[in-house]
This record gives sequence, structure tokens and C-alpha cells, in this order.
Amino acid sequence: MKWRDWDRNLKIRLFGEGTMNILFWSFFPFMTIFFERSFGKDSAGFLLVLSQLFSVIASLIGGYCADRFGRKKMMVYAALGESGSFVLFALANSPWLDSPILTFIAFSLLGVFGALYWPASHAMVADVVPEKHRADVFAVFYTSINIAVVIGPIIGSVVFYSYRFQVLTAAVIATALLAGVLHYFLEETTTVKERVKEKDQGALEAIWSELRGYRVIAKDKTFLLFIIAGVLVAQTFMQLDLLIAVYTSETVQNQTLFSIGDWSLTLTGEQAFGLILAENGLLVALFTVAVTKWMNRFREKRVFITSSILYAIGITVYGLTGELWLFILAMGIFTFAELMVVGIQESFISKIAPDNMRGQYFSAASLRFTFGRLLAPVSLIISNYTGYGYTFAILGVLAVASAIVYAIMFKRVERMEALS
Repeated sequence: MKWRDWDRNLKIRLFGEGTMNILFWSFFPFMTIFFERSFGKDSAGFLLVLSQLFSVIASLIGGYCADRFGRKKMMVYAALGESGSFVLFALANSPWLDSPILTFIAFSLLGVFGALYWPASHAMVADVVPEKHRADVFAVFYTSINIAVVIGPIIGSVVFYSYRFQVLTAAVIATALLAGVLHYFLEETTTVKERVKEKDQGALEAIWSELRGYRVIAKDKTFLLFIIAGVLVAQTFMQLDLLIAVYTSETVQNQTLFSIGDWSLTLTGEQAFGLILAENGLLVALFTVAVTKWMNRFREKRVFITSSILYAIGITVYGLTGELWLFILAMGIFTFAELMVVGIQESFISKIAPDNMRGQYFSAASLRFTFGRLLAPVSLIISNYTGYGYTFAILGVLAVASAIVYAIMFKRVERMEALS
């Protein structure tokens, strides 16, 4: 689908959300470090679990709200909510006030409003883009996010600790401008008929309806194994802005990255973490398509299992070293594991889902990330009692366990195919 054929709504959102994503990634990855230093590992881990729980609840009703009130309205309200949250965020980190607990409340509210924004955003793409072109449009938005993941952490590693108030003030203005642009220039894409259909359903009823839909997992043992394996391996890649952030900031103490003659580039722990995160984003942005095409040549069983093993190697190596270049190498392995499966997961779900339940299966499949996000902050608590080395090793074992579950799952798939 060519750029000139894109709906105006999509063009406006691509630039607006792209700017917001850069701002978001200039502070978000460093929040775990901030909370760990403010509250300690135990409390930070608990608070991050609590924050994710709020976001999960909001995401359960996000789709209902997008259908009930309209895509445009929900996106505008969510952007205004984000702007208000940034006001609180900036106030809590201002020259007049320094409040970690108020920062946590603002951070949690941002997660809630973000969870309300994205279902409407994705639904709008489905509304205005023909089915055959949707994958291409989503790929462009996905690429813009990864560009933000490259640029944002590098900016944040420099400005977050020294100019936090200014960054957050800029975020207040940017989100308010985004809400205004969406309000005045975006067109609603849901029809009155579609919204009336949702009128008799309340928010609690929508949550319960969503949860009831997940019963499909208990009935399909193959799909259940897929979810379990996904939750286990998610404990590794969900650590990017959690355990990896804290460990890198504490381990790297003004290490030299390059040295040419009398000139050298020396990084603090926070700057090293920004570099590691930018490496991940850059590799994803550059090689997603190429690696996906390459992986399509192999059997899905081999790809899924190898990906989990590489996650285990990457996360374990990361915890065994304190050298910046070895961090970079470990992150390269880690990212390749991510790229191996990013393109084939959706097709695998499509293959095992009954034709009349495909939407339900895709919805339920998101539980891999929902439960993964909820459980991932526990690693901070564990590291406080066992140390970093053992914690990274435990995460590696979980990734190996996911490989074993995938092996069991594919053995079941092969047995069912043989019988059919």
C-alpha cells in the first residue's frame, strides 16, 4: 500500500504517535532504575507488578470503550489523560517537589491511559485499511516504534537524570498537542450502528465477557502449552527495562566503549543501558523482515525451540559479565532470539485456531504478554535475595523450560496431524 493511498487519519497518527514514542522511550526504560533507587528492589518489584495489574484491567475494557464510545473519542480522551498524568509526573519531579510515590502514581496512570489508547488505535487501522494491506500498515507503525526505541533511550540516558523536569514538561505539551490534533483533524471511523450494539453492555460486563472468552485455552491443550511456553520465555525479554536496566546501571561504572589515541568514549551505567536498549531497537528495525524470511525456510518447531535456547544463552551470558562489549554481544544474541519468532507467531496461531474462533484465539494469545508483564518484576525481588548471577541463571532456566514445553506442544501437533 503506497503512502499516497493511506487514509489521512493514519498519516496524522504516524507522525503524532512517532513523536510521543520518542518522548516515551526517553524516560520509560529508566523508571525501573528510578524506583529501585527510591524504594529498594523489593518495594520496586511489588509496585511495578501493581502498576502492570492496573494496565491489564484497563486493557480488558479498552476494546469495549473503543467500540462503545468511538475510536477517535477514546484516543483523544486517552491522550488528554496522558497529558494530565505527565503534569502530575512533572510536578513530582520539579524544583518545588521531589516525590517518588507521586511519580509512581503518575507512571501507573500513564500505563492505564496507554492501555485505553492502543485498542482504539489498532481498531482504527482495521476500520480504514483493507485486510490485504493491514499487515503492511502495522509493519510501518511497528518500525516507527523501533526507531523510537533507538533514539529515545540514547536521549534519555543523557537528559533523564539531569533534566527530568524539562523532559516531562515537554511530554505534557506534546501529549496536549497530540490530543488537540486528534480532536480537530481525525475523523471517526466507527458507525453509530456499531456503537449502539455495545450500548446495553456495561464495563464490568465487558471485562467478564473478555475473561469468559479465555476459556478456550482450557479446552485446547495444544494452545494451553503455547501460552505456558510464551509466559515462561517472556520472563527473559520482559527484563529489558527491569532487571537488565538495574543490573547494567549498577555494573557499568564509567567504562570505555571506544578509544582512539587520546580520545575515548566513556559511558556511565545509565548511558550503557541506553546504548544496549538502542542496539535492541536498531537490530529489530533493520533485520525483522530479513530474519522472518529466513526463518520461514525452517520448520516452526525448530524455530521456536531454538529461539528459547538463544534467549536462555543471551540472558545467562548477560548476568555472568560486567564488560560492556560482552553486554553488547549478549544483547545481539537476545535480539536474534526475538527476531526469529516475531514473524511466525501469528501464522502459527492462525494454523491451530478453528476458523470460527480465530479472533478469540488471537485475543487469548495476548495472555502470554499479559501474564509475562505481571510476573516479570518479581525478578527484582528475587535478585535482592539471591544476587544477580543466580537471578539471571533462573531466567535462563525458565527459557530452557519454555523450549521443553514447545517440544511437547509440537509433538502433540505432529500426533494430531498424523491422525487427521
